[in-house]
Amino acid sequence: MKKIKTGIVGGAGYTGGELLRILLHHPNVDLKTVSSRSNAGKAVSDVHRDLLGETDIIFSEKYPTDEDVIFLCMGHGKSKEFLEKTTLAPHTKVIDLSRDFRLKADTHDYIYGLPELNKSHIRTANHIANCGCFATAIQLALLPLAKAQQLKDEVHVHAITGSTGAGQQPRDTTHFSWRNNNISIYKAFNHQHLDEIKQSLRQLQPDFDKAINFLPVRGDFPRGIYASAYINSELSIEEATQLYKQYYRDQPFVTVSDTNPHLKQVVNTNKCILHIEKHDNKLLIISMIDNLIKGASGQAVQNMNLMFGLEESTGLHLKALAF
Repeated sequence: MKKIKTGIVGGAGYTGGELLRILLHHPNVDLKTVSSRSNAGKAVSDVHRDLLGETDIIFSEKYPTDEDVIFLCMGHGKSKEFLEKTTLAPHTKVIDLSRDFRLKADTHDYIYGLPELNKSHIRTANHIANCGCFATAIQLALLPLAKAQQLKDEVHVHAITGSTGAGQQPRDTTHFSWRNNNISIYKAFNHQHLDEIKQSLRQLQPDFDKAINFLPVRGDFPRGIYASAYINSELSIEEATQLYKQYYRDQPFVTVSDTNPHLKQVVNTNKCILHIEKHDNKLLIISMIDNLIKGASGQAVQNMNLMFGLEESTGLHLKALAF
């Protein structure tokens, strides 16, 4: 198969760096251009030091405009601005990792890039809006219930994320001396990912109108998301487990575990591990992903694979940290 000519816009940050690592070893990709205005002229391996000896690519000031696919790894709001100012070749597909196009609107044709929900649409899409990291973990915890019309009450979610979820730019709540041995809640009940979560749940259960009570937590570790969702449910544990295993039976990156998992099982992978428990009338769903891979760059590559007719797991057989 002819290799997919690929470009990255904004390759110096955490998501751009993870995307580089995956694409450089993807058997069907020819990575042509990696742009970064702030690092133009520098070797990629001078910024992403772990890539020393892996590539001789130099960051470009010019944006890729004629590739088969480009990945937009810029800040929120900047993708829309870039596309308004940049003329792309008619054949160039776009995978945007910001939240600029995640919500449906008449003004764009972007498909929401959650393969476990929209796989058939992703295969024929020219433009993909990659999911948010918290949104990915929470949706994967709830989609089977929505599919079975079982979201009948308020949903409660407590989820903790690694510091890389806040981006590479140092801030008061991201630098090491503040984050280390520390924990805090932020954006309680009004996190920006809630809109895309509700949009997806209503795609499967149109009458869902209950609250999603989401408490996002800053963790004192670099990467990973550990989400606990619970809801009142009449389902037995056996019925719920069967429901989840049936929904994800053909999804290569989602595993329903019979034993209680831990975060290191997914860190550095494109996996989501789910675990289900029943406590009195409450159904508890634990959902874990790597925020930079399944929550960002790995999922973007999974979407690319589907768009170009490849096996969706191509280039994404990654080893978990384990220890």
